[in-house]
Amino acid sequence: MAFTTPQKGKTKVLKFDSEEDVAAALAKYTADLSEKSVKEKGSFSVVLSGGTLIDTLRKLVESSYKESVDWSKWLIFWVDERVVPLDHEDSNYLLAWRGFLSKVPIPPSNVYAINDKLSPEGAADEYEERLKLLVESKVLPVSNITGFPKFDLMLLGMGPDGHVASLFPSHHQRYEKKRWVTFITDSPKPPPPRITFTFPVINSASDIAMVITGAELADTTKMALGTGIAPGSTPLPCTEVSAEGELTWFLDKDAASKL
Repeated sequence: MAFTTPQKGKTKVLKFDSEEDVAAALAKYTADLSEKSVKEKGSFSVVLSGGTLIDTLRKLVESSYKESVDWSKWLIFWVDERVVPLDHEDSNYLLAWRGFLSKVPIPPSNVYAINDKLSPEGAADEYEERLKLLVESKVLPVSNITGFPKFDLMLLGMGPDGHVASLFPSHHQRYEKKRWVTFITDSPKPPPPRITFTFPVINSASDIAMVITGAELADTTKMALGTGIAPGSTPLPCTEVSAEGELTWFLDKDAASKL
């Protein structure tokens, strides 16, 4: 059973009894947004992250959704990626391929993985250039508010340190305001080299889902939702996430236990 906590502005917090319930709700939420987007403009752009998110998307590939979703209209991107070969165990692409992409008929040409032959800086530059070409060709729209590309759905997780994508608390990339995609060579989580969308791109999305499960994230969830940040402390990156449409937090009972 889900319980909704009203929030100011365009933020919704959904609390569920279990991770299984989160997975079921996330599948319906994503499928509903897909149907709406395809009807309105003929495509659905989805930005994935790594970690446990891919497993939480597992119910989307069950028969009821697999057969009803118009997968041919999906465009897949990554909010961040480890700069390793795409077949490396650390690759977010490989994680998504195994858990999700290989099980649904999304056209390969609609899946935008990074160029894994480049350096972190080169991979970030190349990915940003590809996004700009998609904007120029009208495949991706831009936000009328920010001028940055506007994705339909951004699917995010959060680390115990409050990082989202590869935007970490003590790293300057979280403050980048001009670039669409930037890079990091000293990630505090291995592997060190990564590329990542910047906050202006993340926050230009029509809708964002923050998918948080597990007791190890309870303290961070409490701080992220504004109930436990120490006075004078630097806000966590996850507190900077917003959406032009709606930001929805999907929490299981454990992650929400300290709210």
